[in-house]
Amino acid sequence: MNITVEDVTFSYRSTPSLDGVSVILQESETLGMIGPNGSGKTTLLKCINKILQPKQGKIMLDSKEVKKMSRMEVAKHVGYVPQNSVDSPNALPVFEIVLMGRRPHISWQSGEKDNEKVWKALKLLNIEDLAMRDFYELSGGEQQRVLIARSIAQEAKVLLLDEPTSNLDIKHQLEVMELTRKLVTKEKLAAAVAIHDLNLACRFCDKIVMMKDGKVYAVGDARSVLSCESIRDVYGVEVMVNFDQKIPYIIPVESLH
Repeated sequence: MNITVEDVTFSYRSTPSLDGVSVILQESETLGMIGPNGSGKTTLLKCINKILQPKQGKIMLDSKEVKKMSRMEVAKHVGYVPQNSVDSPNALPVFEIVLMGRRPHISWQSGEKDNEKVWKALKLLNIEDLAMRDFYELSGGEQQRVLIARSIAQEAKVLLLDEPTSNLDIKHQLEVMELTRKLVTKEKLAAAVAIHDLNLACRFCDKIVMMKDGKVYAVGDARSVLSCESIRDVYGVEVMVNFDQKIPYIIPVESLH
């Protein structure tokens, strides 16, 4: 499934958050969304998932316009992985959290097929042993795996991940990004990842969209997007850009005032 975002504009009351954003996400592709806080990354993910409604422009899931689809219909195709949170404030076992992903496919109550989908997702993410554990007792990396499993059980063809590596140690950051890349390739998914770590974006994303003040500053592969000049202009930081097998890696030097 492909996502086409075309000239999308969105404002929170009178404050613009997205201003004429256009980007394409294709099947079997991982798109890294980078930019400073407040640049519009999370807002764009929520517009794609129909949590928010753009003021102008359109978003297409293949040939269907999101605006004309119900939230439940969108949920059959798009899985949203928020920043370490679930929809219930109450303690729930992991199995129940992942089962939530079956909601778009359940008319009244879950059945054997739904349970099978949950176990398949748990197995795919290698967290079967966590099935009866309380979600809130898990580590940050384990929680992220559970939330991704929920999207897999949802049978989503598009994954939207909002800062999935935030508050994780380096080992779990790598695990989450490796897992996302593996799922995109093996299951032929499309994934959009809002991420702050530029080096993780360079390593794991096929394409990068750099955002600034609600606009697309640049889009392309990491080599073309992440230059010293672009990072200085967007982040206000002086960096060095080196290359490892043609993949850039960023070394911060100083913050510009």
